[in-house]
Parts: sequence; structure tokens; C-alpha cells
Amino acid sequence: MSSVKHTIGLVIYPDMTQLDITGPHQVFSLMPCTQVLLLWKNLEPVVSNGLTILPTTTFAECPQLDVLCVPGGAMGTVEMMQDAEMLGFCKSKHKQPSMSRLCVQVR
Repeated sequence: MSSVKHTIGLVIYPDMTQLDITGPHQVFSLMPCTQVLLLWKNLEPVVSNGLTILPTTTFAECPQLDVLCVPGGAMGTVEMMQDAEMLGFCKSKHKQPSMSRLCVQVR
């Protein structure tokens, strides 16, 4: 078993475009020595287009990340662009010196 060398955080939220998170999750989870975290404000299930996704880590417990991926969507994305907790989390991770960011455009 190999140790974790990369940690990737995938932010999930209600009414996101679920394919924008399940696609990257599938690809990132195939990378060796990589831990993929599903991030949200709490550990309650997140529902998007009828699909329920369980977060693995909260914003408050999130470790340092190498990549942060924020999915797109319609109404859910608009709401998150005005959500103080979501914006604060993204800004705090942006300050990490070696972190790359991947954001999907708003549709």
C-alpha cells in the first residue's frame, strides 16, 4: 500500500451539476498515492439532481490540498457564489502556496 502524496478536494453542494464532480472524482481516484476528499460544510448528505452524495470531510476539518475542484451548475452555483461560508473556504485554500485550482464555468 502506498502512502498519500497528493490530496485533492472536490467541493460538493446542493443543486450542483453532479457530472462535474463524479467525472473528476473517477479520474482523480485512479491516480496513485492520491487521496480524494468530498468537501462540504457538514457531513450531511448533499442532494443534486436526485443523486445523494455523502461528504467525506467538512470545510473545517479539511487538510492542506494540492488541488481544489469546485463544480458548476445552474441555481446551486449562483447560490454558492453568494454563500459566505463557501467563499471563505475557497479563499482560505487559495492562500496555500502549492495549491492548484480547478473550477468549472457557470453555465
